[in-house]
Amino acid sequence: MAPAPPPAASFTPAEVQRRLAAGACWVRRGARLYDLTGFVRHHPGGEQLLRARAGQDISADLDGPPHRHSDNARSWLEQYFVGELRGDPQVSVENGAITSAETQKIDPAMEPRFKVVDWDKDLVDWKKPLLWQVGHLGEKYDEWVHQPVTRPIRLFHSDLIEALSKTVWYSVPIIWVPLMLYLSQSYYRTLAQGNVRLFTSFTTEYSVVVRESMFPGLFVLGLLLWSLIEYLIHRFLFHMKPPGDSYYLIMLHFVMHGQHHKAPFDGSRLVFPPVPASLVIAFFYMLLRLLLPEAVGGTVFAGGLLGYVVYDMTHYYLHFGSPHKGSYLYSMKAHHVKHHFEHQKSGFGISTKLWDHLFHTLIPEEPHPKMQ
Repeated sequence: MAPAPPPAASFTPAEVQRRLAAGACWVRRGARLYDLTGFVRHHPGGEQLLRARAGQDISADLDGPPHRHSDNARSWLEQYFVGELRGDPQVSVENGAITSAETQKIDPAMEPRFKVVDWDKDLVDWKKPLLWQVGHLGEKYDEWVHQPVTRPIRLFHSDLIEALSKTVWYSVPIIWVPLMLYLSQSYYRTLAQGNVRLFTSFTTEYSVVVRESMFPGLFVLGLLLWSLIEYLIHRFLFHMKPPGDSYYLIMLHFVMHGQHHKAPFDGSRLVFPPVPASLVIAFFYMLLRLLLPEAVGGTVFAGGLLGYVVYDMTHYYLHFGSPHKGSYLYSMKAHHVKHHFEHQKSGFGISTKLWDHLFHTLIPEEPHPKMQ
């Protein structure tokens, strides 16, 4: 587990007011404060806009209805984090700009904790693609990859391969939901014909006819199987510790999952890109076709495909969504935040904690009596 980060600095509204009066450009998101003064000085084109928002809460801009830049903006903003607002939550700055109402208090369980990095002295050169560098980290790789940063990652030299390694979140439902619906309809019709039998490879006397009434059960079985596969892949493949003397295994781990733990808010790398996803999905489809009659295996596959879509969409939402406190997704988000920033060797479920419960890898609940 990575060492505990130092506590964040805190500022009273009066202290923030003095900095604004001196010409600083500070904004806040909830109780988190960001100093954009240096950015404004080096980007005069945005000065008028940012100065107009100095001292204000920009949560609505970043957490409201998504637009094409909102995810990158949240990640970009974190590099300017300076501390948190404290004191009387009703005190205002700049005609109400610095205000922290009771409903805006932040649950510590939901707060990511990033490593402060001197980019010029880090173990890798961030100006170059990282994939070819991480293998040289050796024994230092495991600690380095679990110290999250807030900047995006470039993996490859080739612009084409780099583009294929990234995708937008909505590509997942656009590509895979129509396929899931088509397969479901097709295999339901095949089952309705009454010609599909199980166990014919072993016996004809005791083979079982699979009718369309069994379609829902087979589909749900696929959903359940996916949730188990999700857990097993995440735990044993994505979180394997590659040997320090294996350059290529370190590279493989980084491209599969390490890069996500290093840059957890790189929105272009949160869901599985279509090209590599197609290879994995084709493998599972062929495996089920070999093990089961086509219509039976295809129905289970369709359920599993829906499970994959739910998994990827849930994963994206847990990083960038704002679920209501007390909801199921709020609990899963807190669970996943802890997995990234405190308990990397547990809490492997994304869409459900079921398998964490069964295999005793659940992250322990920690009381948070105080809100920041």
